[in-house]
Amino acid sequence: MYNSLSYKTKQFFSLIIKLSIVIGCGYFIYLRLMENEQLKFSVFYLNLIENNVFTLKNCSILIIFTTFNWFFEISKWHLLISFINKYSFKKALIQSLASLTTSLITPNRIGEYGAKALYFEKKQRNQVLGLNLVGNFYQLLMTFIFGIIGFSYFIYQHKIGIDFYQIFKVILLCFSVITVFFFITKYFNHSNSFFEKARTFTKKISLRLNLKVCLFSFLRFVTFSHQFYILLLIFKIDISYFNALSAITSVYLIASVVPMLSMFDFVLKGTVAIWIFSFYNVQPIIILSITSIMWLLNFVLPAIIGSYFVLTFKPNFVK
Repeated sequence: MYNSLSYKTKQFFSLIIKLSIVIGCGYFIYLRLMENEQLKFSVFYLNLIENNVFTLKNCSILIIFTTFNWFFEISKWHLLISFINKYSFKKALIQSLASLTTSLITPNRIGEYGAKALYFEKKQRNQVLGLNLVGNFYQLLMTFIFGIIGFSYFIYQHKIGIDFYQIFKVILLCFSVITVFFFITKYFNHSNSFFEKARTFTKKISLRLNLKVCLFSFLRFVTFSHQFYILLLIFKIDISYFNALSAITSVYLIASVVPMLSMFDFVLKGTVAIWIFSFYNVQPIIILSITSIMWLLNFVLPAIIGSYFVLTFKPNFVK
């Protein structure tokens, strides 16, 4: 009787949590679209109509880019979890989309780590967290590599004055903090510590697997950055390919280095993009419309699909 009641109670709370996640995600999307002070929905919609964004050709091209964007992300995760065991691509898809829905309103989408870990046995969860960290590291690495190249070109082209001495001091401070952190963890480390286990685990990941994950991260970055470029063309922005890619990679670089709640991520990207593209005399409403479309295609659409997988998720005690 007690066990039956406990089981039903767990089922009830599991349902409440899943509904809360989906409703919270839906409410967040609603606020983003309807209560956006940067860009009113009516203005956004009229801007799309005026620029013929909803043509069959445009919609098809944009959906293809979104599909490839998430295909590369899911393929990357499928590759990573295959390090633990043989899993189907479908399972990787479910885990990726459900974790996106769950993490949408968490700081820097950190909820993704916990959401993906819940799909695995307890003894595998530390490995899953490590694999997710590896995947995100390579994606961030691509953003940094191309962002630094693009932003350097952007600075040189527009002769923007930057206090490199201040930048050097910040880099030196960050390096010092990281060095001290690793020194402390190494000094206090022992064979059963979390850091030692993490270090041992990451050493097991082969060079070939690392290179494949890096490749998928590269392909994904190329995909969504060029999707942004396609939107610039759709809105008839007169800008060269290299200038556009320089500006786009600069936006993603700056947005990536500022820790922020995911619910404010679109505000940051929109603000940074307005500043970057102001050098090319692009109207703020156009840039805000483009960043909004990118958000709708690459976050909202997959999150809506992921909501189904969140609701159908069965915790370990139900399996």
